[in-house]
Amino acid sequence: MAIRLKATERMLKVGPNAGKYAYILSAELYSALAESKVIEEAALRSGISKGAIQAAWAACGDVIVAWATEGHSVPVPGLGTMRFGVNAQSVLDVNMVASSLITSRKIVFTPSVDVKAALKASQVTITCYDRNGKEVKRVNSSDPGTESPDESGSGGESGGGSGGNEDGGGSLI
Repeated sequence: MAIRLKATERMLKVGPNAGKYAYILSAELYSALAESKVIEEAALRSGISKGAIQAAWAACGDVIVAWATEGHSVPVPGLGTMRFGVNAQSVLDVNMVASSLITSRKIVFTPSVDVKAALKASQVTITCYDRNGKEVKRVNSSDPGTESPDESGSGGESGGGSGGNEDGGGSLI
C-alpha cells in the first residue's frame, strides 16, 4: 500500500515567487475508519474476543486522556507518545499572564521508531494536477525514504516547549 499525495498547481500569493504558479504537495484525503472496524480487525488478528478488545480499548483511552490532561507524556502502545500542548500569545509583563493568552490547545504525537521506520519504508505515489484540475503526471517513489530533519530523532520526547514541530519534535494531529 502506498501513501497517496497530490501535487496541485497553484498561484503563489507571497514570497519571492508571488504571482507565479508552482506545484504544491499535500496528502490525498482518506476516509476515517470506524472504531468498530479497528476493533474487529484487532480481534481477528489477536484471537481475543471483540468484547475484551473493546473494553481494553475504552480503558486505555480513558487512562491516556486522564494522564495526558495531568500534563504527562503518555505512551500509546505500539505507536509512540502523546501529550497536550498549547499555542499562546506572549506578554512582556508578568501581571498580564492569564489563561486568556492561550490561542489553541492541541495534541502533540511523537511516533515510535518502528512507526517512523514503517513510514520511511512506505512507497509514495504522487498525482500531479494542473491549475484546471486535469491530471498531468503520476510519480512513484524510488528513493530510500527521506525523513524530516526536525523529526529524525529516536522517537522519544524532546525537551520542554509548548509542543508542535518547532519545540517538541512531534507531529500535530
